[in-house]
Formats: sequence, C-alpha cells, structure tokens
Amino acid sequence: MNRENKRKKYEKNYYKTHACNDIFTCRVCSRMVVPGGAGTNHRNHCPNCLSSLHVDIEPGDRASDCGGIMEPVAVWVRKNGEWAVIHRCGRCGELSSNRVAADDNPMKLMSIAMRPLSKPPFPLERIEELTALMGGEGAIR
Repeated sequence: MNRENKRKKYEKNYYKTHACNDIFTCRVCSRMVVPGGAGTNHRNHCPNCLSSLHVDIEPGDRASDCGGIMEPVAVWVRKNGEWAVIHRCGRCGELSSNRVAADDNPMKLMSIAMRPLSKPPFPLERIEELTALMGGEGAIR
C-alpha cells in the first residue's frame, strides 16, 4: 500500500479536502463513469442512470460495508435552488441525498421529478368529485 492510499484509509476527513478521481463502471447500466464533467470533486453516481452504490456513511468516506445498489427514487430542491437526488439502498433501505452533477441525464431527472404527478395516490377519476366537495365546479372539460 503506497503512502497516498494509507492516508486515504487512515487520515480522518481526508475525503473532505481531497478530490476523488476514481473511475468506475456502473453496476446497473455498465457504463464507464469518469469524474470529469461532473462539476464536483466527489462523483458518486452514474450520470446515465443516476444509480449509485452504498459505499459511504458520510459523503466520500467510503466507510459503509453495505455495498447495495442505491436506486434514485426522488429529487428535491435545496434552499439555494440546487437540485439533489434522493437514493434508497436496495439492500438496507437507507436514504441519502446527493447533489445533481453537471453531466447528469436531464431526461432521467425529469422523469423522477414527474413520478408523483403521473402516479397520484388516488384515482384520477375522483378529481371531479374532490373538486366539487371543496366548493368548485368539479367538471373537467
């Protein structure tokens, strides 16, 4: 083990001050993922399918033993207007939030954002009835 690898492994908070330039192959879509173009120093998900691996306890520390596939389940907007992807681990169920990278697939992001509107928790046929109950006309034209 060379000196740099020892530092990564044993120095506390090393990941916060040093970029992670690891290249990896996505375990979901099998594409090669490179850190360039991400707009961040810590690439942790595939820009194509937005999937990740559960390898971190804190972003960049690579301290988790789970190793499950983190599926993108939602997006949210932070206070500063920046978008983030919420991932859920398929093995242990843990949720995590990751910044959207500059080269992330915009169509995949939009499909995740639109999921609640395309699959509401009630039948769409009830909208007229619910609108009428709230004092509206209730008719969909």
